[in-house]
Amino acid sequence: MEIVIICIAAFLTSILTFFSGFGLGTILAPVFAIFFPIDIAIALTGVVHFSNNLFKIALIGKNANKGVLLRFGLPAIFASFAGAWLLLRMTVLPALFQYQLFEKNFEITPVKLIIAIILIVFSILEITPALEKVQFGRNKLVLGGILSGFFGGLSGIQGAIRSAFLIKSGLTKEGYIATGVVIACLVDFTRLSVYAQRFTTANLHENVTLLISATLSAIIGAFIGKKLLKKVTLRSIQLIVAVMLILIAIALGSGLI
Repeated sequence: MEIVIICIAAFLTSILTFFSGFGLGTILAPVFAIFFPIDIAIALTGVVHFSNNLFKIALIGKNANKGVLLRFGLPAIFASFAGAWLLLRMTVLPALFQYQLFEKNFEITPVKLIIAIILIVFSILEITPALEKVQFGRNKLVLGGILSGFFGGLSGIQGAIRSAFLIKSGLTKEGYIATGVVIACLVDFTRLSVYAQRFTTANLHENVTLLISATLSAIIGAFIGKKLLKKVTLRSIQLIVAVMLILIAIALGSGLI
């Protein structure tokens, strides 16, 4: 059942990634978290996200802006390493609280609580009208790279911050999308190199079919998204997804998943 749910989520969100404010990792990580420990869920999501971005680079990578890549991408790489390192350190911390519900034991861990808070904050940012148009000039690209990379490494969530900083960097629509994809790919590669030590405990070999299926679903979604590429506002979808993310975050933070 989990392979069906994850593949559907990967397919649909990969399509939306091309023209909505939500990224593949933002939605897919919580879905993985329903079936895997949160740190492993983030790592597995990273594999799918990275593979999908490689495919996107093949589609539109030639439009990426080298200047923006250097000013935003390099800081993002170093910050991503720091965020991924912090995630692994948090996974070994003891539970903050334990409780019993319906004769089943649950525990609230630091990593689950922090990821839950990040999910809620970014979900609210995505649907708050006053914050939707918050943008930063080209002179803030380094800061944007640091913030986007750090939260990408820590939680897999980087798209919202990256968009806010790149949208006013003077790029064409194609350049904006392509540059964002390349940066996301760089961050994914960096954090996956840090997560690699956890793949042995994640029984990655037992989840190869799941990863391949989810990756292919995301690639198909990306191909369809490329065909549909245009400026579209999906406000209702944003609201629905944001509510779902908040509910998942509450379940994650309370130790229910």
